Amino acid sequence: MPQTTEKLDVKGLQCPLPVLKARKKLLSLAPGCLLVVEATDPASVIDFPHFCNESGHELVDQTSSNEVYTFTIKARP
Repeated sequence: MPQTTEKLDVKGLQCPLPVLKARKKLLSLAPGCLLVVEATDPASVIDFPHFCNESGHELVDQTSSNEVYTFTIKARP
């Protein structure tokens, strides 16, 4: 069964909104689904790894390009 990937655009939002919106979205996803989050808040590079570590979701990938931070998060089982 192919893995579902959802996208969440939180560009322009400041801490803590990007993480709060991602948390809400992850609650609606089945375990193992991927959430790709695009953010512009520089604090998100600290916030998302911390959020994943605390919540049990897996931070699969983290990249940055043109001041847009992209996080790929796997929903916890």
